[in-house]
Amino acid sequence: MNIEEYFTRTGYKGSLEKLDLETLTAIFQHHIWAVPFENLSIHCGETITLDLDQAYNKIVKKKRGGWCMENNQLLSWVLKTLGYNTTILGAYVYNPKQNVYGTYMTHLIVKVVIDGKAYIVDAGFGVSYQMWQPMELVSGKDQPQTPGIFRFTEDNGIWYYEKIRRKQYIANQSFSNSDLLEKQECRKIYLFSLEPQTVKDFEFQCSYLQTSPDSLFTKKSICTLQTTDGFRALIGWTLSETRYNYKENMDLVEFTTLKDEEVEETLREKFGITLENKLVSIDIKGMYTI
Repeated sequence: MNIEEYFTRTGYKGSLEKLDLETLTAIFQHHIWAVPFENLSIHCGETITLDLDQAYNKIVKKKRGGWCMENNQLLSWVLKTLGYNTTILGAYVYNPKQNVYGTYMTHLIVKVVIDGKAYIVDAGFGVSYQMWQPMELVSGKDQPQTPGIFRFTEDNGIWYYEKIRRKQYIANQSFSNSDLLEKQECRKIYLFSLEPQTVKDFEFQCSYLQTSPDSLFTKKSICTLQTTDGFRALIGWTLSETRYNYKENMDLVEFTTLKDEEVEETLREKFGITLENKLVSIDIKGMYTI
């Protein structure tokens, strides 16, 4: 693995002399703008492992994306290689359909400490819930970013992560009742503790998420990528493109339904992804909003 090759992949050409928040933010943003959050391997007959070399080969050499265990593990390696103080943490993702947090620690995130201050870095959530800047680990403080207002709240050692959203203007009104649209203004995302984890702590979850019929990731083929003014997402055959702050307190959302033969071309043109194996798109309704 070569860190310069990683930076060529993300397009980061800035200074690496100072291990400060500004540098961390720039590295992080180049990652989320270049590397999609996606689970397409599951729907191409490929197996996702926790092997860092495999994640590097997939994301850097093959110019694919990955889910949290790939994106954040790779980003953690980059930051640690540069000399940042990093710790892997595990989160429990909120299920909006059931109004509960998951019972399995399925989400890998990274804590970074700079000059005594702790920040959470998460490049592996996607869509509108993707943070654009490292978030300071402080309870009850609104942290406005381009995607919206994010906030941590701590209660008895458990940290809750949520987002306050803007309203959405749906360009194509035939999609105004799409199950992909989030109806809640304040949206819970996940909870976590500060107990350090290792990559091996996610072995069961890595297998479960790509094999269980109850897993979101077996029910939907997902590819999302942040852009400089919003994000785009391909869920099954539905392509959505969101532009933040289209109007005051409003985001623009445009939907398109693709044909089977248009899916892989769209992945190449909109997400920079070329698949080696045949993708079988899937979109079982519910459980996921953009």
